[in-house]
Amino acid sequence: MKKLTIFSLLIALPSIALARVEILDRVAVIVDDGLIMESQITQSILEIKMNMQAQNMPIPPADEMREQVIERLIIEELQLQLGDLYGIRISDGELNQTFNTIAANNQLSLEEFIVTIQEAGQSYESLREKIRNDMIIQRVQRGRVGNEINITEQEFESFMKTDPSVAQIRPELSVRQILVKTEKKAQSVIEKLDNNEDFETIAREVSLAGNASSGGLMPWRKIADMPKVFGAALEEEIVGTVTSPISTGSGFHILKIEEKRGPFVKYEDQWNVRHILLMPTAIRDSSATLNEIEDIRNRVLAGEDFGELAKEFSEDEGSALNGGDLDWFPQGVMVSQFEEMMLKSENNVVSEVFQTDYGYHFLEVLGARNFDKTSELIEDRAYSGLYSRKFDEELENTLRSIRAEAFVEIKTLD
Repeated sequence: MKKLTIFSLLIALPSIALARVEILDRVAVIVDDGLIMESQITQSILEIKMNMQAQNMPIPPADEMREQVIERLIIEELQLQLGDLYGIRISDGELNQTFNTIAANNQLSLEEFIVTIQEAGQSYESLREKIRNDMIIQRVQRGRVGNEINITEQEFESFMKTDPSVAQIRPELSVRQILVKTEKKAQSVIEKLDNNEDFETIAREVSLAGNASSGGLMPWRKIADMPKVFGAALEEEIVGTVTSPISTGSGFHILKIEEKRGPFVKYEDQWNVRHILLMPTAIRDSSATLNEIEDIRNRVLAGEDFGELAKEFSEDEGSALNGGDLDWFPQGVMVSQFEEMMLKSENNVVSEVFQTDYGYHFLEVLGARNFDKTSELIEDRAYSGLYSRKFDEELENTLRSIRAEAFVEIKTLD
């Protein structure tokens, strides 16, 4: 049987015990209406020692470790009491799903996982109770702390611009430049580019930069590694962007983003579609509904405005007020019959009437694009990072407050 990796298990649930200790029990700490037993303290100390030994970490003095363990157990007990007060319950189904996930993360079946932890000296039932408590604590923290976190637009913008973690995940850019001496010459270059002349060719012909012979191609760099005036002009990081002339001591620069690369660079095919939907009812059967939507389609084909007819007749409440416009969306969002008709329809051509589980439709594809989602993905990751940082800070303050307000009596050892 495959041996369970202790570290991967600890990542999933750091408080899982690795062995059991049989001792004569007694009350060690009174925490408001709850108790912490000596066996809990002893077991926790043993777990920590075994984990530290497995990682070749020095073990702190016994008194210091005991004090830290007691404080951790007090905080856990207070949160469990809050969970009981809030009525938080973890069903057996949720708990089973968590066990299945942990087992899968360790590339084990649930049965193999249970056997492995039992071979390590851990009771399956006590482990279930420990995990259940961890899940309750997580929900208490999300409810108590999550509602207190507020990220303003200004705060997020500042984080995006200044935090090193954001700079690390931004893409590298491949940029070309054209350098000329005068603003007049720069405007002449812009006119040529506006007339769809090739950037690389113009760079070879007129650029004064040292990389003119390579069509103005600069080394791959992130915006943070470029001169500030260049970075400011390219901050949107959109491939194909051509800047206005940028004045420096060397002259006037015109830049173009050729490519970008990085783990968060992603492009997605998207469609912009509008449609009209009619749904059969008890009063209007399927046949009557089909006849009615065919009549509406014929009015569109005769020249009436699609959007106005959608506002008047479409029974898709989410899009009717927008003239049937569903905005941009990727493949895989709509039901299969809708997507099949969308994919075989030409732009700006009204489709035939077709049926889905919702009813009868006809649609018009307004456009298709390969959309750059890089900035969106980076912003999502950055927001999650900022939220997690603020959550941890607020959680620390909340736990400190809960601890200060609690009645705690630590019994002395005989």
